[in-house]
Amino acid sequence: MSAAVRPDEPQVEVTLCPGGPMLLRGATHVIDDDGRRVPVERPVVALCRCDKSGRKPWCDGTHKLLPLDI
Repeated sequence: MSAAVRPDEPQVEVTLCPGGPMLLRGATHVIDDDGRRVPVERPVVALCRCDKSGRKPWCDGTHKLLPLDI
């Protein structure tokens, strides 16, 4: 099944970095764990996937300090 492309919405590219964050290109906002809409102000943003960042939803590099098996 393919997703429908809507010309009125920006196209977002998602890249999963091995052992690291999720990179979003072209996003205008993200929805955090509490359901809040967080505006995106940069062309590319890194979202935390390890759940240890002090700046959630953004990645702060904490994953680099964690054991690889997490």
